[in-house]
Amino acid sequence: MKRNSNFTLTKFATACLMGGVLFSAMPTLALAKNPADPNKVLRHIFPVAETGFDPVGVHDLYSAHVNTSIFETLYTYDYLASPAKLVPKTAAAMPEISADGLTYTIRLQKGIYFADDPVFKGKKRELSSADYAYTFRRLVDPQLRSPNSWLLDGRILGMEKVLEKAKKTGKFDYDAPIEGIQTPDRYTLVIRLNSPDQNFPMLLAHQPASAMAREVVEKYRDKAGFVMGKPVGTGPYILTRWTPGSRIILKANPNFRGFVWDFKASDAKDEKIVKAMQGKKMPQIGVIDIQVMEESQSRWLTFAKNEADLLVLDGDLSVQALKDGELKPELAKKGIQMSRISDPSIDYHYWNMQNPVVGGFSKEKIALRRAMAMAYSADNQIKILMNGDAQKLQSPIPLGVVGYDPNYKSSIPYSVKAANLLLDRYNYKVGADGWRTQPNGKPLTIEMTIAGNSSRSQQSGEFWKKTLDSIKIKMTTKSMPFAEALKAEKQCKTMFKASAWIADYPDADNFMQLFYGKNINVTNNGCSKIPEYDRLYEQTQRMKPGPERDAIYRKMSRILEVYMPVQINYARYRSVLSQPRVIGYKKHPILATEWMYIDIDPKK
Repeated sequence: MKRNSNFTLTKFATACLMGGVLFSAMPTLALAKNPADPNKVLRHIFPVAETGFDPVGVHDLYSAHVNTSIFETLYTYDYLASPAKLVPKTAAAMPEISADGLTYTIRLQKGIYFADDPVFKGKKRELSSADYAYTFRRLVDPQLRSPNSWLLDGRILGMEKVLEKAKKTGKFDYDAPIEGIQTPDRYTLVIRLNSPDQNFPMLLAHQPASAMAREVVEKYRDKAGFVMGKPVGTGPYILTRWTPGSRIILKANPNFRGFVWDFKASDAKDEKIVKAMQGKKMPQIGVIDIQVMEESQSRWLTFAKNEADLLVLDGDLSVQALKDGELKPELAKKGIQMSRISDPSIDYHYWNMQNPVVGGFSKEKIALRRAMAMAYSADNQIKILMNGDAQKLQSPIPLGVVGYDPNYKSSIPYSVKAANLLLDRYNYKVGADGWRTQPNGKPLTIEMTIAGNSSRSQQSGEFWKKTLDSIKIKMTTKSMPFAEALKAEKQCKTMFKASAWIADYPDADNFMQLFYGKNINVTNNGCSKIPEYDRLYEQTQRMKPGPERDAIYRKMSRILEVYMPVQINYARYRSVLSQPRVIGYKKHPILATEWMYIDIDPKK
């Protein structure tokens, strides 16, 4: 595509496949008002507590469920398309991209309004390009330390100058001109990149890039600079009640423009959804009522008593509902429905590379981490704790994202015998008490941080204790509330912990960035900085998806196996049950929530 050519956006949308995600314009009809019915109430359960409702400030899945319902990004994903298809949300169309891939011109829809709030002084507040420009600045503000800063880190032309000034003055200048973020008019946003990035449009569809009104942030921000309890967005719902860690109630936003359901089935199984939903004015559901229940049996009983409409199966719940991956006949007879996908996700354990006991690159430290990894069996954990409801992974790139290699095999064997021999070789001697000591003779104790107090998290700790018992390493656990555990790992204060990552966008880059040195304190929970890995990661940033990039990803995966900052475990199957009254539900692999795409029959 030549610069200044007349190659139209429509042709570009239908012809371009970037990062494995089809770009397509989705025709929607803006309605006069939110069509949601206040008598339609969807009851949902979170297994883990939310952390807050500022898209820039949080990055956990459950907060994202709510934030996606309140705030809006420029782009989103087609509800039914497979593979994932990027479509406009608040943007009027897909971005106009220059021939060199560096400049993105984005036109916004007119007439999109924020939810009413006293900060707007009784006036309707229209969404503008400046709101996105403000959000992008917040993402990189060094004082905020956003866990999502990696979205724009190093990508925007001229941003480094503003950041350097902020480091000197101690304050980020939100009004300073940035060459790479321009708003020539109220409805036009121009973004210029330092280098081509085929994933950039998908980053703009990620929830932290949602538009926020500056006056709302400046009015309601807390000491850390975030608006955790007073979210005001342009999305279909507004927060009307929040009891942290217990109850969340969302109600339809009267200012939301609405849309007409018009999606096409990529799978024959989805034709039933299309038939039931086609042409409906959306959203249909007027109230979302969320309860937090950490104990799986409480969740199950609540759903079984028809006191919840949706239930995500995990751990032992799978045994109660599924047989050989299928819904049990007795549940199907009751009209219970199930949507099941293989999550584009990874579950992993990491060692803090800055910790004096398990971190570092000396041979004996690498041997210690490698021995623990060799003593661990992902197959056993899947069988015992996951009830078979997951699939073992060989690398950090899971099935369902661009860059996945089905032929890749990890070089780390499962062998308790070999793990013990390795520890013996590097002088981790067994003391009189039966536990190994460090090579310098000091006691060796591995502290595993457990996030939350659910039975499943405790069982995970017990599983790892038995694992390390087999190689005579003493292990203790430290339980922390979920939010506190997240904070501790961002500050590199944990020693050893389980973690998980679900795709923000369906490309391998979203997973390989988890171990990039510059993402320490952001997404790199193991706080690892491996120069060779970082160099290759930066190289992939300039490459398009394909065999050459995949070959580099294989090298990067081997580097992780050599230095062992992380143990890659498995990807979960995600099965969601819905009551008979739920209409049109299908679990989406990327979207955080599907509430605004479904309906319920209040008579059932």
